[in-house]
Amino acid sequence: QLEVQLGKHTDSLPLGASPKQEDSEEEEEEGDEDDLHQEQIMKHLKSGRQRNSVSAEAYGDWNQPKAYTPVVVPKSEEQKQRLLEVLRSCILFSSLDIGSLDIVVDAMAERRVDSGERIINEGDSGDVMFVVEQGMFDCLKRVDNHEDVVHRCSAGDFFGELALLYNCPRAASVVARETSLAWELDRETFNHIVREAAITKRQKYEEFLSQVPILANLGQYERAQLSDAFRTQLVTAGTSVLRQGEDGALFYLVEEGELVAMKSEGGEPEREVFSYSRGGYFGELA
Repeated sequence: QLEVQLGKHTDSLPLGASPKQEDSEEEEEEGDEDDLHQEQIMKHLKSGRQRNSVSAEAYGDWNQPKAYTPVVVPKSEEQKQRLLEVLRSCILFSSLDIGSLDIVVDAMAERRVDSGERIINEGDSGDVMFVVEQGMFDCLKRVDNHEDVVHRCSAGDFFGELALLYNCPRAASVVARETSLAWELDRETFNHIVREAAITKRQKYEEFLSQVPILANLGQYERAQLSDAFRTQLVTAGTSVLRQGEDGALFYLVEEGELVAMKSEGGEPEREVFSYSRGGYFGELA
């Protein structure tokens, strides 16, 4: 199953559903809640625009890839260590070995951004991506004649990578909410060091997310953001994933297998009230 920490996307993506109850009155109440959740989800989905198209670099005898020469942007050892700590906490770079990480660290350039400064415009072409070390950024998408905040990036988050992954225009604008510090990475280094691993992971999870009913209508931008936040958790038969009454901070999607929801009321023994299989989800109510 897949799990995602809540808080990463609560500004832009309401999620919700409820397990079925055996008692008919409870089922009716749960149904009303489900309808409300679905209304919120569909309202959010309809407020954004789907991306028009994406493409990828094609190579052959007529278009040979350029030989890569590592880029080195001068920086102090203190800057390198700070940046290395940020990249190690960033899921996009988590699968890189130390040699590849060193190349990325050397290539990145520090970017100090003033509050209110717009560093990416939706629809523009893009040659760099950004990783946030300090501060906060709003990702904005045009809807009719105004812009909506669809995601908020803080320390350890990244943005601008979609234009490099898919060779397409910027999917959203990005504005600093406060004075911030980010690091930018050029397209050439990204393509040679990071792109393949990132695309493999995203393709796997985006295909799965498109089959989850409440997420099926999300655009590629939204699914890509969710794909980056997910991590896989393997659970053996008989293991409790969460327990009734505990505080909840995770939302779960079932990728493979089957799980059951057990509930106890009035001191009675637990009884099965719902089951989940591929595409099912739970934990959103907490």
